[in-house]
Amino acid sequence: MQLRHKSLLAAATATLALVAAGRAGAADPWVQVGDDVKSGISGLALTEHSGGTVHALVVRDNKKPGDNRIAQLTYSEGESASAVVTPVTWDGAEPIDLEAVEAVPGAPGEYVALAGRGLVYHLRLTGGTVKVLDLSPLPGIRGGDDFESFALASDKGKLAAVWADRGDGAERPATVFAAPFSYDRYGDAKFGALQSASFRAPYPTGDVRHVSDISVTDDGRMLVSSASDAGDDGPFDSGVSLAGRVRISGAGAVRLTVSDSPEVLGKFTGFKIEALEWVPGSSDAVLGTDDENKGGSVRTATLALTARADTP
Repeated sequence: MQLRHKSLLAAATATLALVAAGRAGAADPWVQVGDDVKSGISGLALTEHSGGTVHALVVRDNKKPGDNRIAQLTYSEGESASAVVTPVTWDGAEPIDLEAVEAVPGAPGEYVALAGRGLVYHLRLTGGTVKVLDLSPLPGIRGGDDFESFALASDKGKLAAVWADRGDGAERPATVFAAPFSYDRYGDAKFGALQSASFRAPYPTGDVRHVSDISVTDDGRMLVSSASDAGDDGPFDSGVSLAGRVRISGAGAVRLTVSDSPEVLGKFTGFKIEALEWVPGSSDAVLGTDDENKGGSVRTATLALTARADTP
């Protein structure tokens, strides 16, 4: 994802509004990718998006030895949408509760995966196997933190990592974190100066996980999915919001801005969205769900840019 600092963006920023009609006048349907508690999607990283087909790496929050942790997804968009999921072999220390995965900009075949308690896995995908290159904790982990999101943004070779403690209902908002990010010559993850800000989801309300995933657009706007979960059989409800902005300076310093009045871009009743991935250079986002006993689903949502002066 490249942050574009153009004069046009300096004159007038933009916001995102969900186009309910989608491509060709009809919204892409949800496509089920599993029918049990072990087959949901808790995180998603694009590997290719072309010709109406999405190729992605997905992670699952399974916890028992031998359960599938990671898989490749091929999703065909449109009114007759379909999906195929192919398990990938995990080579390395077996993780517990993978919640997010992100491609490393500028490093083909390399990914970052995040477990719920804050362990960061540096991965390399070769064929049908991912190999663990390094394992390290997030910085600034606090007691009780529970992480479901991780995103990377880049500008002129500089990287920023963005993630969040998911929060829990009215009493505990999410805390969004951002920091410069890099790998040293040994493949170890390095985080720079840490910034943080609170975030409350505008939708859904009640028993809500304020941040279930994060994605950063080409020009640095931060999209957040939020989800409510009444139990393993639901009911579920989710929303996608424009939550703020991430900026990277020429020297690699990161600035995080979280909106006090985030804009709801879409509401998705009946689904628990845990994977949100903006498609670079397009107006699309890919959504994945982990609906517990109901399995998981995937779809593409088309987004449109409209000028607005108060975008965070």
